[in-house]
Amino acid sequence: MFFAKKKDLIGIDIGSTSIKLIKLKGGKGSYELEYIGIAPLPSEAIVDNSLMGTSAVVDGLRSLFDGLGIQTVKDAASSVSGNSVIIRKITLSAMSPEALEEEIQWEAEQYIPFDINDVNIDFQMLEPDENDPSRMSVLLVASKKDIINDYQSVFSEAGLKLVLVDVDVFAVQNAFEINYNPDPDEIYALVNIGANMMNLNVVKGGYSLFTRDVQMGSGLYTEGIQKKMGVSSDEAEKMKVSADINSAPDLLDSIARVNDTLSLEIRRSLDFYNSNALEGKIARVILSGGGCRTFNVVKAVAERLNLPVEVMNPFNQIKYDEKKFEKEFLNEIAPQMVVAVGLASRRLGDK
Repeated sequence: MFFAKKKDLIGIDIGSTSIKLIKLKGGKGSYELEYIGIAPLPSEAIVDNSLMGTSAVVDGLRSLFDGLGIQTVKDAASSVSGNSVIIRKITLSAMSPEALEEEIQWEAEQYIPFDINDVNIDFQMLEPDENDPSRMSVLLVASKKDIINDYQSVFSEAGLKLVLVDVDVFAVQNAFEINYNPDPDEIYALVNIGANMMNLNVVKGGYSLFTRDVQMGSGLYTEGIQKKMGVSSDEAEKMKVSADINSAPDLLDSIARVNDTLSLEIRRSLDFYNSNALEGKIARVILSGGGCRTFNVVKAVAERLNLPVEVMNPFNQIKYDEKKFEKEFLNEIAPQMVVAVGLASRRLGDK
């Protein structure tokens, strides 16, 4: 989004606990999986969405490329989220894309709480104002340059070229749209539950209506299980993923508490959207991210919101060779790969 001939890119999602890589062949309506991989990261590598342990990230990137035997494609797309990213839907006087390109820097200064010289800015023109044709809506996105520069340095050190930087919520939206052919008149809430961050994006007809990043995620399960069960972080991670209806009561109680915390936060965020929505109410919630694999979280969110809730499969409409990729493995890791799939669907020069 911030750095813009169309060519295949490798989608690389650098999360708090792992690096996820996806390479897709083809284009809209006919994607095929070419490469997929996950490399774990130590807990100190990413702190508050900032690259702290850069050597660990570089090593992880190199190990993925070496392990998968990727040699020819070195152009990559990645994404950012959190406090370093500002997303605003603003209303301006109607103008041409060329005029907006010239005006956007000045307009952005009114909405960006950082020095305008310290951020990269991008925008997307949205639908015109139905009630006032002289006005139009614009989605304004800004990210701190130092964050982008850190990412570029890490990718460069790993022998890669970071040619496109997106935002997590939009990568999730891309994955959703290429896999589900959403009803253009229906409003969906896309909720991505990562280890330490939860991204929310309310969308309709290909447009983002509301976004929010919340500083909480599936790490709460790990912390809660550690305290409740007196186990290590690694053991808690395994217990979190493997829990089912027959698990120990203390484990189920710990998971239920976090399910309630996360679903309540989702409810608050979506209530805020609904209270100000002119486009209509949310009809369906689509979960993604490693956190949505936890026992009963889908049920908890559905009960809290009183809405249909499902887990996104980012390979729903993507072809793959079953001799090369095991279906069970893809189904198991699917929720974690949503951002990477969304990034891999981008092409250099996309807007």
